[in-house]
Amino acid sequence: MKKKILGFFIITACTLLKVSAQETFKVMFYNLLNYPENDAVPNREDDLEFILSDYQPDLFLACELNDITGANNVLDITRTAINLDFEMATYVSNTSDDFSGDQNSLQNLLYYDSTKFVLEDEIIVPTDLRDFNIYKLLLNTIDQNTNPVELYVIVCHLKANNDPEDELQRFNMVVELDNYLDTLPADTNILLGGDLNLYTGNEPAFQLLLQDTNNITFADPVDRVGNWSNNPNFVDVFTQSTRTMSDLGGAAGGFDDRFDFILTSENMLSTANITYVDNSYQAYGNNGLSSCYNRAINSSDCAIPSSPYSFAIRDALHNFSDHLPVTLSLEADVTLSLSNNSEIVENIRLESSIVNNELVVYINSPKYFNKSFGIYNTFGQAVGYFQTNSDQRQVFSANNLSNGIYFIGFHESNTKSLKFVITN
Repeated sequence: MKKKILGFFIITACTLLKVSAQETFKVMFYNLLNYPENDAVPNREDDLEFILSDYQPDLFLACELNDITGANNVLDITRTAINLDFEMATYVSNTSDDFSGDQNSLQNLLYYDSTKFVLEDEIIVPTDLRDFNIYKLLLNTIDQNTNPVELYVIVCHLKANNDPEDELQRFNMVVELDNYLDTLPADTNILLGGDLNLYTGNEPAFQLLLQDTNNITFADPVDRVGNWSNNPNFVDVFTQSTRTMSDLGGAAGGFDDRFDFILTSENMLSTANITYVDNSYQAYGNNGLSSCYNRAINSSDCAIPSSPYSFAIRDALHNFSDHLPVTLSLEADVTLSLSNNSEIVENIRLESSIVNNELVVYINSPKYFNKSFGIYNTFGQAVGYFQTNSDQRQVFSANNLSNGIYFIGFHESNTKSLKFVITN
């Protein structure tokens, strides 16, 4: 009976591998802490490169950029850390203060993998403080002309501080966004990434975003709405502050607030043609330990031996910004129109997509010799890395992988991920 069950699983997995064209897209939002003007930590670009290399986002949403020089620096970092096909949207200085002396030097921007996304439009929704920067994207699929998958990405930074007038200003900013959203079809796919500076889920600004009578209602994918600030019960979603030292720039109060978010339109939780991957939402670098409350993120109190985020990544996060990034994955049943698909099929293949203890890869082009590649689970999380050599047939151990579906992807070249199933 056991053999029959295993055989059925293998047949089913093979069938899925043949007919499924499901693609996963990784998203990161990050407050870059007054980049590049804040230079209290020398060479912090190296920390950002390490962070992006570790997560490998397809969409990188950023706030607190100071100028076009910083924007271009970050673009260069994404191309080094992720792949050369990254592009950025148009850098536009904040327009919301054009009539008050251009006092705000904190801008938003989107970076994206241009092999997976096409940037169709860029919209600015001004407020009385900072812009909402909105980007209309199209998945770069083989049938995009007849069956388009559209995604609107909003990058924002609401008013800081916790006085009643600050809460009111955050609310008024969201009112301006809601007025714009009323002009879109109700089934529009929308992702909102931002430093919302919210101290509680009861704030009017947040409640307006989640209001179910809106034309477009947002959802908190991790479903952790509550009184976050200084509440250890919400430590798993805290993003600020990564620091207790006061001479690094930014806040120094230790880990005690949830300011950073990625929200999705409600339809993206279930019915849209691009949807949120369950359980993929993370405060990146946050190991979810109550002992980390009011500590620096690189403290030994913020990890145990089984924690997913190592000291190396937490130290880089500590050094680069007083905020943690927020990440999640999206998925869509599409076939991407990658220009080098045929090249990859010809030059890289798996001996079998059903793997027991060994993953066997055939490489027929020197272009892919001596390259690193990652093993990713269905949530887009890296679970291992391997280095190729110059042999045509290369064998890698898969003993540390549990049963399930995985993907491999080369970091140093633009390749379409290869899918395989572990059946130990």
